[in-house]
Amino acid sequence: MESNKEADRHSLETTWTKRNMSKALIASIVSLFLFLLPVPYQGQWTIGIGIAAESLQLVFQDGLAGFMTLLLVLSGVMTLTAIAAEKQNAAWLQRFPFIRELFAVSWVWAGFRLLGAVFAVMVLFQIGPEMIWSDLTGGTVLYDLVPVLTTWFLVAGFLMPLLLQFGLMEFIGTLVRSLMRPLFKLPGRSSIDAMASWMGSGTVGVLITTQQYEGGFYTKREASVIATNFSVASIAFSLVVIQFIGLDHMFIQFYLTVVVAGLAAAIICPRIPPLSRKSDVYYEPVGKQISEDVPEGKTRLRWAAEKAVAKASEVTGPKELAVNGTKNVLDIWFGLIPLVMGLGTLALLTAEFTPIFTILSYPLVPVLEWMAIPEAGAAAPAMIVGFADMFLPAVIGSGIESELTRFVIAALSMTQLVYMSEVGILLLRSKIPLSLLDLIIVFIQRTIITLPIIVAMAHLFFF
Repeated sequence: MESNKEADRHSLETTWTKRNMSKALIASIVSLFLFLLPVPYQGQWTIGIGIAAESLQLVFQDGLAGFMTLLLVLSGVMTLTAIAAEKQNAAWLQRFPFIRELFAVSWVWAGFRLLGAVFAVMVLFQIGPEMIWSDLTGGTVLYDLVPVLTTWFLVAGFLMPLLLQFGLMEFIGTLVRSLMRPLFKLPGRSSIDAMASWMGSGTVGVLITTQQYEGGFYTKREASVIATNFSVASIAFSLVVIQFIGLDHMFIQFYLTVVVAGLAAAIICPRIPPLSRKSDVYYEPVGKQISEDVPEGKTRLRWAAEKAVAKASEVTGPKELAVNGTKNVLDIWFGLIPLVMGLGTLALLTAEFTPIFTILSYPLVPVLEWMAIPEAGAAAPAMIVGFADMFLPAVIGSGIESELTRFVIAALSMTQLVYMSEVGILLLRSKIPLSLLDLIIVFIQRTIITLPIIVAMAHLFFF
């Protein structure tokens, strides 16, 4: 016991230096302003990286679609090259493990990357069937979704090491563990994922969760729960949806409803299958790297500060941060965005040109009628189509006359969270153990849990 205490004291002496404390403090303050603190910008609330991303998008908006189409084609070519080199056990590929991991993927993912490249070329040059490159399908993905992801992940990818590697996660996680563990069965640091999503982007929250899981800070169950329940829709996107659906005068009631229903789902979903059956095992290549328990004889605040400074002491210099940030961006640009283009277009094609979502929504109609929701037949498809894309329910629901019904559709789309055009693809591509069936089940569960709460609050507000 004495030897352990002596080792802890020696470790603290080597890390608790002015230099390490300054690193932890400065980087954490910068991270707070970039990722977590809301700031007003052009009439909306967003976060620092959101302002940077939107500014970049504005400057380069005319060329982003063409630039990303080129990258998608390049991704497809490099993927085919890497797969061929892997099959031949080429020496050059073995020397670059990051390139190998990024491009030497399975034929399934390679196929979707190639599909994304083909769709992007068709949309950019408006060739082939119009149903693919129309503004309702591929045009939406290439011109509306891809530019947002490109700029958001460029900024977030480079700056995320400031959030993850300088102790802020350790500090806040240790402080709020006593709240997060009993309520959500999660470590305290998961609160940062939710805050980054809430003020910025749900996809950024998923990216943080993925990196934390692969770093050994979340178990399989915890990562699965956080990714599907804490990657909440941002305030900025919520404002867009409520304005689009014509109810911006009720934003406070709307967002209150979203928060209440979302919290209920976040408490219930981790306690039922499939999430409850995920194993509490850490990512095997690294193992457990987290400790939020407070040792005897120390206050929670002191231990949180020590953990933060110890984490910051591991950073060797700006070169390491630049390399990690570059890898984050390349992984997203060459690995994720081609899948978004391919699978996102397929999802929108399914929603716009097939009756699949309408057919699937038939069982909802009598339920909505029982709940006294006007225009139930028109509302039901809007409550299912959110699985394809989060904005589609607002598009479909905007033509409904009843304000109460539009309110319910908009709020439900914010609480379902699992949509394939962005979050779903990011999760399926990650190492978090969530299958397509898991995502479908969680989407249904969140719909079942949040719909009655939303309807009850809507009737209260529209009484």
